[in-house]
Amino acid sequence: MEFAGIAAPLSGSCLDRLATSLRTDLPSLWAVMTVETSGCGFLPDRRPKILFERHKFSELTNHRFDARHPDISNRTAGGYGEGGANQYVRLQTATALDRSAALRATSWGLGQVMGFNAARAGYANVEDMVAAFTQSEDRQIAAMAEFIRTGQLDGPLSAHHWAQFAERYNGANYSINDYGGKLARYYARYLTGPLPDLLVREVQMGLTLLALPGVPSPGKVDGWYGEDTQHALTAFQLACQLPPTGRPDAPTMAELRRRLGWPTP
Repeated sequence: MEFAGIAAPLSGSCLDRLATSLRTDLPSLWAVMTVETSGCGFLPDRRPKILFERHKFSELTNHRFDARHPDISNRTAGGYGEGGANQYVRLQTATALDRSAALRATSWGLGQVMGFNAARAGYANVEDMVAAFTQSEDRQIAAMAEFIRTGQLDGPLSAHHWAQFAERYNGANYSINDYGGKLARYYARYLTGPLPDLLVREVQMGLTLLALPGVPSPGKVDGWYGEDTQHALTAFQLACQLPPTGRPDAPTMAELRRRLGWPTP
């Protein structure tokens, strides 16, 4: 499947390094990720989360497809339809018309970096950026951090000037969806802690991507250890003939990573 990759999860070392380079704190990074993609950069089929912007595709193609394909090429923003895999249906239609413009008119991954910002995110072109984003959330958030740094948004981020950051990161219409307010609320939540547990989050993401028969959904990929995650993890352990501890112990994580082709931290 095109755009599907290893889809490795966030690592603590990457988060710590980026927080230091941006002169900010982890609650701030988690706030941005949560508002942009509910905190997870991949769909269950291992493709990065995306949002196709028809008005950007129209602009990048000089409006030449507007008349024949108003659903994916339109001077007016909107018309998104359902999220998830449906956005790839829209993207596929657009790539058949103009692949480069379609990729550039799409926001990608944890930070929802627009394809036309590939250079600001540290990539030579959008194809290279998209290929990297299929590999891991670390690469997605590293690109988000580079976009923040090159756009001099690290100041508002580290100062927690959410309205200023929101306008420069998300555009002049940021207030329509209360973007700044959401950032402020999630920051306050994460500041009081605890932050999402990355090991629990890895379990949730891994079991979601594997989708093994007989193993129920672990629930939302949020790093919080609840009943759904415990039941799913126990079922995975039983399916793999491991002790059903219901905890992400070393043998369980080794088996999960092996099946997914993920590196060991």
